Amino acid sequence: MADEQTVDTQNQDANQGSTASGDDLAARVQVLEEQLAGAQDQALRVAADLQNVRRRAEQDVEKAHKFALEKFAGDLLPIIDSLERGLELSNPDDESIRPMREGIELTLKMFQDTLKRYQLEAIDPHGEPFNAVQHQAMAMQESADVEPNSVLKVFQKGYQLNGRLLRPAMVVVSKAPAPVSPSIDEQA
Repeated sequence: MADEQTVDTQNQDANQGSTASGDDLAARVQVLEEQLAGAQDQALRVAADLQNVRRRAEQDVEKAHKFALEKFAGDLLPIIDSLERGLELSNPDDESIRPMREGIELTLKMFQDTLKRYQLEAIDPHGEPFNAVQHQAMAMQESADVEPNSVLKVFQKGYQLNGRLLRPAMVVVSKAPAPVSPSIDEQA
């Protein structure tokens, strides 16, 4: 009978040991599943970060290609302004300077065609409504002929490169004429 009690005790110990081992295994599996879920989440985050970095790098390269000429184009604008000013100030009817005018006109046209090829566009807003983003008001002038806040005169054309403002147009903007007050003679 003592042998039977020993065997029963051993069986109970073995069952408790296997139950304890089963609980330990279940807890260990739970911990490992949580670690796996954390690792999978971290891997997804790293992949998303990598994709964002790649997309930002591609955008930076695209912008660098698109606006690489910005400084160079800005340095060329005074030359174009000088050619245009030379044409404005010379008399087209003067036969003695006609060949020079034609040379300036051809040079200016070549310059303008080259700038267009590189998406550099002139902003010449004469007669258009004033736009504070693209125009810089140098003065205001009363005018009854055009609507208030319209561009009356362009001192200097503006330019944009690939849609980005390179230089604003310098303009004179119209304003409504001041009301005329009756003179002393009219009041009497």
